[in-house]
Amino acid sequence: MNKPLTVACLGAGYFSQFHTEAWHRNPRTVLIGCADQSVEKATATAAKQAFSCLEDMLRACQPDILDIVTPPETHFSSIDYAVGQQVNAIICQKPFCRSLKEAHRAVALAAAADIPLIVHENFRFQPWYRCMKQAITDNQLGQVLQFTFRLRTGDGQGDDAYLDRQPYFRDMPRLLIHETGVHWIDTFRYLLGPAESVYADLRTLNPCVKGEDAGFIIFGYADGKRALFDGNRLLDHKTANARITLGEALLEGTNGQISLDGNGEVTFRKFGETRTRVLLEAKQWQGFAGDCVYALQDHVVNALLEGSALENQAAEYLPVVELVDRVYASAEASVRLNINDI
Repeated sequence: MNKPLTVACLGAGYFSQFHTEAWHRNPRTVLIGCADQSVEKATATAAKQAFSCLEDMLRACQPDILDIVTPPETHFSSIDYAVGQQVNAIICQKPFCRSLKEAHRAVALAAAADIPLIVHENFRFQPWYRCMKQAITDNQLGQVLQFTFRLRTGDGQGDDAYLDRQPYFRDMPRLLIHETGVHWIDTFRYLLGPAESVYADLRTLNPCVKGEDAGFIIFGYADGKRALFDGNRLLDHKTANARITLGEALLEGTNGQISLDGNGEVTFRKFGETRTRVLLEAKQWQGFAGDCVYALQDHVVNALLEGSALENQAAEYLPVVELVDRVYASAEASVRLNINDI
């Protein structure tokens, strides 16, 4: 068996709990360090050592993998320093960097040092989307015509919206798409390929937040497919836990349709029939949202130890960053925009 890879995490905020738990659970990794402005929070991750800053952690630990679980304003400087310390691989949370320009600079730095830079875009690793991808690959749907996702998190109503878990959401000038919808921009690309046009209609419904919290986005594709992101953080969907899938999906083709419900069950209905067949049963998943954090991390471990291909390399993720900007530009101008591949 290969020697376990050593991992160090930067950041011990709310979402980092899913990262550190998954690293601890993976038999092929050892979490040797965690750094946070609060050493108390870093210590609570049960990493072998806790630090107050990235620099001290990398000098002391020299990890194989640096996992950056901090906000976008820290991404470029952290990547820059880690590249200088010659870590073997870097994983960086989304939203990736503060701008497309900065994202390009980060990609160039890592490429020049020949260090894999992976964006932690985990939704495409959720089991229901892997199931849909397999159905498309197997031509189960025939010609795929459209995909709809209805985001219904149910956490955006009232004066106290987001205060219990992620209060910084309230002050983000761009919320629904920049922070959350980007997951499905990447997922649509994973399932349907690159989009060639976008039309967005965004709005702010809760006056307690600065950014948009509802909207519709239509993505167009060269072969005529369409994808609809219908997002509303104030409304919920039929499930006991809105954070399993965060909504409901429908993938439709000439041979039938695949449905995703709020419990994570995936069903297929053949065209012209009324009965459905279960492709993926709902179950109690460990970790976050179908254990997608663990799945992404294990995917990276496989690539580093076994030489398999990497998904979500930052260079390949740049069109997602650009498309987020195009969504906002479309909404501001109230026009459909064509997209040039980058």
